[in-house]
Amino acid sequence: MTTLAITDGRVLRPDLTVTTADVLIDQENGTILEIAPDLAGEADETLDAADSLVTPGFVNGHCHVAMALLRGYADDKPLDAWLQEDIWPAEAELTADDIRVGAELGLLELIKSGTTAFADMYFDVPEIAAAVEKSGLRARLGHGVVTVVKDDEGAREDARTSLEVAREYDGAADGRLSTAFMPHSLTTVGSEYLEEFVPEARNAGVPIHYHANETADEVAPIVDEHGIRPLEYAAEHGMLEPEDFVAHGVHVDETEIDLLAEAGTGVIHCPASNMKLASGMAPVERMREAGVTLGLGTDGAASNNDLSMLDEARDAAMLGKLAADDASAVPAETVVEMLTRGSADAIGLDSGRLEAGAPADLAVIDLEKPHLTPRHDLVSHLAYAAAAADVRHTVCDGRVLMRDREVLSLDEAAVRERALEAAESLVARAE
Repeated sequence: MTTLAITDGRVLRPDLTVTTADVLIDQENGTILEIAPDLAGEADETLDAADSLVTPGFVNGHCHVAMALLRGYADDKPLDAWLQEDIWPAEAELTADDIRVGAELGLLELIKSGTTAFADMYFDVPEIAAAVEKSGLRARLGHGVVTVVKDDEGAREDARTSLEVAREYDGAADGRLSTAFMPHSLTTVGSEYLEEFVPEARNAGVPIHYHANETADEVAPIVDEHGIRPLEYAAEHGMLEPEDFVAHGVHVDETEIDLLAEAGTGVIHCPASNMKLASGMAPVERMREAGVTLGLGTDGAASNNDLSMLDEARDAAMLGKLAADDASAVPAETVVEMLTRGSADAIGLDSGRLEAGAPADLAVIDLEKPHLTPRHDLVSHLAYAAAAADVRHTVCDGRVLMRDREVLSLDEAAVRERALEAAESLVARAE
């Protein structure tokens, strides 16, 4: 057994108290052995956390990580126009190599901002899986299914691909990869395909992830055609189970909130993307009060435009108060929970907490910054003041992925250079 000690830090515990302690890690099985003072002498290697806050690694519950290649390509449009006029035409030109390069760029950003696990919906998933394996991160991946623009044969092939990817890659990368069946949304996948393939996913023991109630335009067609709300429609198709999770949940009513809470289906709140695309303000406080499992996600870098979960936490707190018209809504403690264990629970990954026996997924935040001074309340600082650039070290599964801002698992300069070349070529083809 080789061991790593994170030394002399202030450690954020599961009950959101902060204690001064070392964190001793078994690097062979990637778990935390002990959290206590003076453990450095028991370790083969140490990582300095003096004047720093040791937190669980952040968990990005909904992302399209390869879309980092499209950051800034199209902005300031509503969702439908943004997708149909800009994003989908550009994505049609993406090659497998582009997706690998875009994924590595996104993963580099995740590591540098303290994220250790994420859920991702995209295509050419083998390229993303390979990038994740190389990066050392933890992920739940899936192939996004869209049937509305395809003939029956193409639609079925897309759904089959999602199931095949889910079966093939679950447990890959030494267990760091999990999977899901991922219909894009309730309006982009025909009901006949949900009726056929959702039971197959259930029989295979594969969870389901999809966009739901992101905009009012996604609600109205289902109500008009089926006479019920979208999440009632999802429930009728067997898509609201405890292992499932939905992205956005902006336009949910009380009936749907109760359905989510009763089913135990997680909701990933994506406040920055929702604001940028003017999709609306999710009723996070009402969902929280109802007992819905809540996590945070950035969505893709094309609609955010960064992958910083600390930015997302601040946005969630601020927007949650505005939506509820209540300054006490979505408090710092709730946001920090959503940032870590809430997202992990929602997407079904064992992560997001620092305690003996837990996976050794953590971030170390440098507190020696003017914007983190004084230190009245470190949970407040994490929710409202900390930034991605404050992350000193990132550790996932016991492996040091970044030490003192230097990423060790990916070559930052090479990734950025390849991404610049790929993005330039992509734009030339798309235009």
